[in-house]
Amino acid sequence: MNTHFFFFFCFFLSLSSFHVSRATEGMPLPQTRHYSKQNNINPFTPKASLIRYWKTRVSNELPIPQFLLSKASPLTPQHYATLNNLLNRKPKPFTPKLHHSLCSSPNLLCSFDDTPPNTPRRKSDDANFAVYNNKRFANYGSSRVGGVDSFKNYSNGLNANNDAFRKYSAAATRHSGQFKNYADNGNVANTNFSSYGSGAAETSSDFNSYDKTVNVPNLGFTTYDSGASNHKLSFSSYGNETNSGSQSFTSYGKRVRGGTSEFANYAGDANILQSEFNSYGDFSAGASNDTFKFYSLNGNNPRHVFKSYGAGSSGSAADNFLSYRNRANVGDDSFQSYAAKSNSGAATFANYGMSFNVGNDSFAEYGKGASGKASFGFKSYGLGRAFKFYNKNGASFSEYRNFSASSGKTVNKWIEPGKFFRESTMKEGKVMVMPDIKDKMPARTFLPLSIASKLPFSSSRIEEMKEVFHAREASSTERVMVNALKECERAPSKGETKRCVSSAEQMIDFAVSVVGPNVALRWTENVNGSGSSVMIGRVYAVNGGKAIKAVSCHQSLYPYLLYYCHSVPLVRVYEADILDVDSKEKINHGVAICHLDTSAWGPQHGAFSALGFGPGKIEVCHWIFENDMTWTTAD
Repeated sequence: MNTHFFFFFCFFLSLSSFHVSRATEGMPLPQTRHYSKQNNINPFTPKASLIRYWKTRVSNELPIPQFLLSKASPLTPQHYATLNNLLNRKPKPFTPKLHHSLCSSPNLLCSFDDTPPNTPRRKSDDANFAVYNNKRFANYGSSRVGGVDSFKNYSNGLNANNDAFRKYSAAATRHSGQFKNYADNGNVANTNFSSYGSGAAETSSDFNSYDKTVNVPNLGFTTYDSGASNHKLSFSSYGNETNSGSQSFTSYGKRVRGGTSEFANYAGDANILQSEFNSYGDFSAGASNDTFKFYSLNGNNPRHVFKSYGAGSSGSAADNFLSYRNRANVGDDSFQSYAAKSNSGAATFANYGMSFNVGNDSFAEYGKGASGKASFGFKSYGLGRAFKFYNKNGASFSEYRNFSASSGKTVNKWIEPGKFFRESTMKEGKVMVMPDIKDKMPARTFLPLSIASKLPFSSSRIEEMKEVFHAREASSTERVMVNALKECERAPSKGETKRCVSSAEQMIDFAVSVVGPNVALRWTENVNGSGSSVMIGRVYAVNGGKAIKAVSCHQSLYPYLLYYCHSVPLVRVYEADILDVDSKEKINHGVAICHLDTSAWGPQHGAFSALGFGPGKIEVCHWIFENDMTWTTAD
């Protein structure tokens, strides 16, 4: 699962005290941290300015940690002055010159749409595309008879990939395409399937583990499978654990004659993934079946639009939505003109929308003008739906009931071992599994406060923001900015104090405003032990193990370094040496936070699936992941 999705999920949870026994006895001294060597730093650089700022805002004698200083802008004094002069110009300074000056700065990622420079390209007639990057396929496999194309481990681990499949496999017969482990662990995945499989017959396409753990998936299926016959499509484990992306299926399967499409485990554990099915399956003929099973399971605010889906179809099509959007946090689905003027179609919604916070579903002109035996069945359908102008003759609500997820049965879903643990685990000698705490975000640095404070950052100024970074309409860069704004402008949950910071100085200010000027910064030292069993060494309970206020800061995806910082009341914070189980040698030094009151958490939260019990019955702890941090009072 994307390492930052859990924290975003927790932003919705308000926490208060829950008395548990102390997990440590005899508190060792805290781990010695690495602090900056402040000699030989040019006094006119952003780093020198940050050091001076730290000294004026922090009341204790602790020097600024190297961990924080390493995130300061590496701008030279000359470049720093140039940017300041450009931003001070009037009128509006957002010009190509500013864009060039800003985006030529070190450790910024201004565009999420460009192909990285020096990307290796390979040329081959082989149909086995393994470990390929950024290829554009035009008219590939057209009119081909038979054969299998395999895209395995394709474009994996890239910062930004741009793949295009245009008129791929058009008019082919019995031709198969397999996309397995495609674009995994990337940052931004730009893939365009335009006129893919048009007019193909008896072919199949299999998308398995496609775009997993990608920050911003940007996938377009335009006129995909149009006019195909008996085409079998499978989307399995597609787009799982992604963050803030979109997928568009436009004129997908239009005028098809038979075939099946299966979306299984699609967009699971994703954060604000948007999928749009526009003119999907229009005017199709023959028997076709589409299944959406475990679609958007455990997602955070998934949004799906089905517009003119299956409109005017004449065949005996059947659509099944099984356990769709279950265990999600809210969500928004729109079915507009779904199956309108269709004939002999059927749609079944079973165990649909069982989110632990109520979502919003709209059925407008659903089945309007349908004839023949078109029918729609709703069984155990979740709360938050609106039916407007739907075909009352063809819809069956006989098994429909207002189902609240809080009264439903918990689905036993596999949770990454060690992701959640009990406070009693924080004892010397305990062996536990460390989850994957690696940072999946691209490397970036803060901007200096004098620069960041002058750049627009508001939904009301999105056009100016796009101008700063030369973001095209509907581009990945625009989407990154819009999603960051949504996260930052969201109202705080009950008991939460929050702020997005785009400079280290702003972060210090927020931490001081919540915790006070006697602050200390705590972070997990490295990623050693990730995904393996480790032993807990020396344990130190911050502030004597008392329930305290702490500020946690988690990265957000943006062209420059942006953190979402928030505070929830009454947590306990621990530092612990992490040891190799066999040698007992120290391999890491970690920071863990224990939330003491889970009574406001959803009953189907992953922590309860992993640990048992339920809301308010146990405390839940988790590690601070790589490059995230926690601020507490200094001891």
